[in-house]
Amino acid sequence: MYRTKTCGELRLLNVGEEVVLAGWVQKARKMGGMTFVDVRDRYGISQVVFNQDVNVTLCEEANKLGREFVVRVTGKVQERSSKNSHIPTGDIEIIASDLKVLNVAATPPFTIEDETDGGDDIRMKYRYLDLRRNVVRQNLELRHKMTLEVRSYLDSLNFLEVETPVLISSTPEGARDFLVPSRMNPGQFYALPQSPQTFKQLLMVSGFDRYFQIVKCFRDEDLRADRQPEFTQIDCEMSFVDQEDVLTTFEGMTKHLFKTIRGVDVETPFKRMTWHEAMKLYGSDKPDLRFGMEFVELMDVLKGHGFSVFDDAAYIGGICAEGAASYTRKQLDALTDFVKRPQIGAKGMVYARVEEDGTVKSSVDKFYTQDVLQEMKSAFDAKPGDLILILSGDNAMKTRKQLCELRLEIASQLGLRDKNKFACLWVVDFPLFEWSEEDQRFYAMHHPFTSPKSEDIPLLDSDPGAVRANAYDMVINGVEVGGGSIRIHDSALQNKMFELLGFTPERAQAQFGFLMNAFKYGAPPHGGLAYGLDRWVSLFTGLDSIRDCIAFPKNNSGRDVMIDAPSTIDPEQLEELSIKVEVKE
Repeated sequence: MYRTKTCGELRLLNVGEEVVLAGWVQKARKMGGMTFVDVRDRYGISQVVFNQDVNVTLCEEANKLGREFVVRVTGKVQERSSKNSHIPTGDIEIIASDLKVLNVAATPPFTIEDETDGGDDIRMKYRYLDLRRNVVRQNLELRHKMTLEVRSYLDSLNFLEVETPVLISSTPEGARDFLVPSRMNPGQFYALPQSPQTFKQLLMVSGFDRYFQIVKCFRDEDLRADRQPEFTQIDCEMSFVDQEDVLTTFEGMTKHLFKTIRGVDVETPFKRMTWHEAMKLYGSDKPDLRFGMEFVELMDVLKGHGFSVFDDAAYIGGICAEGAASYTRKQLDALTDFVKRPQIGAKGMVYARVEEDGTVKSSVDKFYTQDVLQEMKSAFDAKPGDLILILSGDNAMKTRKQLCELRLEIASQLGLRDKNKFACLWVVDFPLFEWSEEDQRFYAMHHPFTSPKSEDIPLLDSDPGAVRANAYDMVINGVEVGGGSIRIHDSALQNKMFELLGFTPERAQAQFGFLMNAFKYGAPPHGGLAYGLDRWVSLFTGLDSIRDCIAFPKNNSGRDVMIDAPSTIDPEQLEELSIKVEVKE
């Protein structure tokens, strides 16, 4: 028998028991005639004691143990004289009577501890070792618990889990597909699904009125901290529902997850905000509402006073950071450098302090009287000790996005982005279309199956850009954790949507004819939502990146450095697939 107990379950009530443990050597230390070995498994750590006065040979064997050796230890549990309050097993130790080395181990390239000395690259190369660390293992345990709770909650609401195909046809709209060549159909390719979108709609046509799936999805796009080429969605669809039904259902699920996973009660109903309001007040369609600092437009106040930067601007806006007037010139210069970074693109920043006597001291004082500065202060309802930061530009949308980055940066500096505080929000009424100047055409902001607001349908012919979508995103702490829409279920309206997106009837039929044909046989009103499981887990664990919430993630170049993928393919395989590779310089 390899073990009778795990390394994390022994307590004082086990004193006197003969036990067998198996695991990895966390560390070994010799103190006089005693050797202490910490043995670790998935469940915890137990201290094992080898006494030279009792068994010299056994103690000598223990002294040969290296880090990460795999061992089996037999011994009797006793109460520790020097207890360790930092671990659950810290009240006991095991007096060893037998030791067997099950496998020796090379010295690992980094320490297998919570605070490791391994950088990201080396830990990704040896991910199987990184997974032994408590902090990473706990992320995956939380992920497991979350999927159990999701399945249990949705099952209680009569949702049925249905698997959809992984090898599908390519849909060039949106992100790039990962393509898979077909050997049996030379010159033709499958695509890996970016989403099970069309299949879950077909399930609604089939009468499966409540579907869900915890499903792998794939997008060939540039990576960021919250993106991977393959990711996991909690994908859901419902029939005979409107937007309110979907929001209520998934507010309930969100509340349940917060309670069961984090022990937090979140208030429902969640705050709702239109897309236009979010962009105007926060410069983002996923605003972080853990703190204030809403944008205030200052065109009427600051324009026309001889300061050419503002006089020539199409937009002037600012934020007020409460109690931040103590910022030094060095700190303000650093904020200016921050907004001037190429990835943000502002040309500069103006600041103003509200002094203790209520007067305003600005970096552009020579252009503005105190009366004008007081008017600006009133626009923010600023108080003594507050700091006002202002940006301007020739494009309102672009400048608001720059101001959004500034808002998030100073909030981080002021400690306002508490990871143990949660602000939940629905962003609704997105534009149905977004216009591409480069292509001179409309694209679907979400996807071509999103329904327009019924009252906006007449605008499809006269002003498509003004049409609002029956779409919604759930945003928590500035992270989009899920989104969805009410779908088009009418063939004529769907054809109109394809027409506005530049599809010829032949192209629409070739790509989506199977769905349109299905609609002819009675499609119910339906809608749904997909949560990003990886983002949910990173939110609950307080991580800024989703990588440590995935067992075997890719790096920022989309590579798995552990297995060295992607890799080249043997010429024989390429020939069998009728593929010739020509790599561009």
